Parts: sequence; structure tokens; C-alpha cells
Amino acid sequence: MELYFAPMEGVTGPQFRRAHHNYFSGVDQYYLPFISPTQDHVFTPRELRNVGPQANEGIPVVPQLLTKRAGDFIWAVKELGKMGYREVNWNLGCPSGTVVAKGKGAGMLADLRALDEFFETVFSADLGGVAISVKTRLGLESPEEFPALAEVFARYPISLLILHPRIREDYYKVPVREEEFVKALPLIGCPLCYNGGLVNAEGCARAAEKFPKLRGLMIGQGLIADPALARKARGGPPASWEELQAFHDALYQGYLRDFASEKNAVFHMKELWSYFFRLFEGGEKLFKQIKKAQNGSSYESAVNQIFRTLPLREEADWSR
Repeated sequence: MELYFAPMEGVTGPQFRRAHHNYFSGVDQYYLPFISPTQDHVFTPRELRNVGPQANEGIPVVPQLLTKRAGDFIWAVKELGKMGYREVNWNLGCPSGTVVAKGKGAGMLADLRALDEFFETVFSADLGGVAISVKTRLGLESPEEFPALAEVFARYPISLLILHPRIREDYYKVPVREEEFVKALPLIGCPLCYNGGLVNAEGCARAAEKFPKLRGLMIGQGLIADPALARKARGGPPASWEELQAFHDALYQGYLRDFASEKNAVFHMKELWSYFFRLFEGGEKLFKQIKKAQNGSSYESAVNQIFRTLPLREEADWSR
């Protein structure tokens, strides 16, 4: 079973993907944080820094698009195909209020006719051999919406359906609705991936055993808290002190280099530590120092103490 790294805006950017891929094995594909093509049909410099081939050389990545306009989607797919990508993912699951209000992401699940028309237009176009996968939820307001959604999905050659078993109203706070995922299984004819609530090796093993016909599992927060999680899920060893510190240092130096701003680099490292701290025993005062750090010196001081003094946990602690 394949293991995919979920896209997380502000965290899994090119610097993170490069450092993670260099130090930890086990991830088959990294799905990129979404880009939103517009009617201008031009990728912004920021988007190119994320999706450009030079930013992902040697790393197995899949771009993700967020749009409700089929024409903009088709343009972007063709451009990404020219860059060498063979799969593009459509985001139908983002629960953000601003995204949903615009009828994008999970907001598009409310209009089956518009969804069907989008797919009809996209799959009628010449996409140059680029496969289209879809990341979605059970519905907007109720899991009872999914059977009708599945009927639409079944009419088109979706290469992979990544199903997050929550509705939009759940955001990421309500526990995943695994019983609804079980109900959805017989409704789906294309390759399927399970996404949601996988935060340790035991959970990954349980999902793989319970759903053996899945193409893969997608992991997000769990892989940020424990960068070795995919390797552990495949029976490999946990992260060593040396690996974790080397990974951290490579990521930090990558931010310093690419942002040319110590303040921005520290800000992005704080995003990492909001998950990463779960892998360390104790150290609440040191983690607070990281949150308060305004410059590289204070940040580095706190991090050095963490790596020098705190014991590692076997699994990330999600009760904190």
C-alpha cells in the first residue's frame, strides 16, 4: 500500500519537502499545497516557487489545484503537463470558510449539477495524458450526501479518489467518520485512498489491515509531528536524534537561504514546532520560548536546549 504526504499550506512547502525527502524514506508521493489558477492564466512567481520542476527535482510530487472554473483548471493542467507532471489533483475538500463561500473546495460539493458539468468539461478536453485525481470529503453538511456524489464521480475516469471521511462542517476537529467510510467503499469504483486521523504507525497499520483494497493512505499532521512515521508504518525504525536534528537544521537553513529573512525563517519554523514538539518528552517552557522567539538567536537557543536535554518519545503525543 502506498503512503502519501498530505498538502498543508504554510508547512509542506518546497524547503520542507526537500529536507524530508533527503532524511526520511517511506513516502511515495508528496501532494503540493494547492494553487488557484485564475482567468489570467499565468502562474505567479510564488506559485512557481512551489510547483516549478526545479523546486522539486528528484522528489515525487503531485500538484493540487483549487478552482471552480473548468477552463482555468484545464489551462493549469496543460501547463503542469508541460512541466513534466503526469498527475494533477483537484481539491474538493478544503473546508475554509472563505474558500467554501466562493463555491470552491468543499463548497462545490453542494452543487451536483455544477460538479458534473465541471467533470464533463475537463474530461472532454485534451489534457495531454495527465491523470486527474480528486481529494474530497463525505459531503458539505451530511455524510448522507456521499451516495449522490459517488454517482457523479463514477461517471468519470478519476485516477485516484482521496476520501477524507469528514464533512465540511467537521473541519478537522470532529473525529473521522470511519463508519461512513465503510459505507462509502462499495460506491467507489476507482482507486481509493484513505485520508484523515492517521497520526501513528499503529493507526496506519490498522487502516491498511481493515481496508486492504485501498491504493494508499494519506498522512498529514502525523508526518509533521513525526517525520519518520511513513518509514515506521512500513516496519522501519523510528527517527534517531541525529536524523531529527539534521532534518531540522536542513529545513531551517533552507528557509534562511530562500527567504533571505531571519524573521520569516523563524516564523516558518514555529509552524513546524506546533506539531514537532509532540515527539519530545516535557519541555513546555522551551516550546513557549520558541513561540515567543523574534529572532534567530533566541530561536536557536531554545532549539539547542531541546535537542540537548529532552528525551524522545516512541510516538508523538497527541494529548498535548
